[in-house]
Amino acid sequence: MPGGEHGKKSAGGTFLFWRHLSHKEGKITLAGLNQETSAVGESGAAMFQKSWSIYDALSEKNYMHHREIYARVEEWLGQRGGEAYSILDLGCGNARFLAPCLKKHPPAMYVGVDLSAAALEEAKEHLGSLLHVALRQEEMVEALKKSKSRFEVIFSGYALHHLDAAKKVKFLTLCLERLAPGAALLLVDVVREEGESREAYIERYLEFMRRDWAEVPGHELAEACAHVQAHDFPETESALRGMGEKAGFARMNRLARFGPHQLWELQTEEKSRMGKG
Repeated sequence: MPGGEHGKKSAGGTFLFWRHLSHKEGKITLAGLNQETSAVGESGAAMFQKSWSIYDALSEKNYMHHREIYARVEEWLGQRGGEAYSILDLGCGNARFLAPCLKKHPPAMYVGVDLSAAALEEAKEHLGSLLHVALRQEEMVEALKKSKSRFEVIFSGYALHHLDAAKKVKFLTLCLERLAPGAALLLVDVVREEGESREAYIERYLEFMRRDWAEVPGHELAEACAHVQAHDFPETESALRGMGEKAGFARMNRLARFGPHQLWELQTEEKSRMGKG
């Protein structure tokens, strides 16, 4: 269990609660609940909340292969062999897809970070079966800077591509600092083809959305396309590997690939737990 993350109000007006099991009463209780949004900023929080709501609705349709990718995440967690672990989930949203994986392989401590207060409220329900949970409303790089804990697993799903190149390296560097020896970062994200420009990727991805996302109402599809065009900055595989190396990771393994939607393991040591990249 990481130290310093649970049972305290975090600095900077973030959202934090922790959940524990009362052995005397035999039930789960909540303590230390606090919610403020001043650290995020009203305009930024409102923009992110709108994008989150659309993304959450779209994820149910499996257009981005959430089901297949998270099945692989569950398999990866199972191969830990029942070892106790803590997990930091950066850009956790409502944890809808990760929560079933964690229910089957419960961590000693789960810490989730996201900008959307509404998503974090939903996450309480999805994560209700876990013993120790802390949720923070905060930008994920800032959360990494403030944390003094170390984790056996850090997870981030479809969040890294929203950062620019310099901030991606900073994110990966801070993740490495927050990982315990022999731990790993699991990264779900979109990846460009080698030699493909961002503009060409965006054009290709928008075409995919307009062609294949048939069940999405027209106004939601238009908003989703606008979000991708304005906020998606995916890297190529070689660029991503270079960033991981620059941050200090020993090895990167690709665990799953469904077109641009991919799952990566970034290790703190040379030995691979689940095969070659």
